[in-house]
Amino acid sequence: MPTLPADTDLDLEPDADGELDAPARSGIQSIEVGFRLLEVLTHTNGPMMLRDLARAAPMNPAKAHRYLVSFARLGLVTQTPEGRYDLGPFALEMGLVSLNRQDPMRRARPAAAALRDEIDHTVGLAVWGNQGPAIVHWEEASHPVTVSLRLGDVMPMLNSATGRVFGAYLPRAQTLPFIQRELERAAAREADPELPRTLEAYDAICAEVRAYGAARIHGGVLPGINAMSLPVFDANAQLCLVLIALGAQSTFDTSWSGPLERRLRLAAQQLSADLGYVAAPA
Repeated sequence: MPTLPADTDLDLEPDADGELDAPARSGIQSIEVGFRLLEVLTHTNGPMMLRDLARAAPMNPAKAHRYLVSFARLGLVTQTPEGRYDLGPFALEMGLVSLNRQDPMRRARPAAAALRDEIDHTVGLAVWGNQGPAIVHWEEASHPVTVSLRLGDVMPMLNSATGRVFGAYLPRAQTLPFIQRELERAAAREADPELPRTLEAYDAICAEVRAYGAARIHGGVLPGINAMSLPVFDANAQLCLVLIALGAQSTFDTSWSGPLERRLRLAAQQLSADLGYVAAPA
């Protein structure tokens, strides 16, 4: 682990009293205190009221509010119309940059670009974030489809191919809060009749994803758009990212064992192998 430089290495200037700048030696305590608020928001499942956020920090609400005002000015937090606090756009940007600097992402980006050039469909990559499946990379086709998705957007667990792959391969304890939240929302309103309404129904979908090694969606999240998502595993045989391809229903063939599905499957397998994954013998 790298060590911090000593004061003598920092070429510090004395302050007006002839003392070296203490914060440079020992850090800035107020930053560390305020960071607790960001840490709480990072590990919660959604926006929080000020009193709940302060209690979890733990911190006096008035003090927490002062930190949040500064964080909001920097884009680290944002406030919903209901007055709740959540991570802001700059926090998302930092997270995306960090994810893209990880080794799997560095290897996957050029592979995604090459696959896009070959199949001429939009290709993307998703990872598991603190809010669920997050889109972290897009490679648009020469005939880009009109979609409302942006980098950092979170895909639903129930009716997106990407969410279903994460549901199928990640530990259920990790995904259950997100699945249950969507099931509750589906039960509370008129929803797509093809959506699973129970955990048992979702389990059956996940079993099918594991059986085929891929998930496919016709319409669903994006009307008029077909999508296929496939798992990419690391050297520990753990799901590390999901390979996504999508296109207009008129041109995007989702047939099992069709030419497109076979090419996507090969790309996911090659990427997994590049990351050190060794598949079990068939």
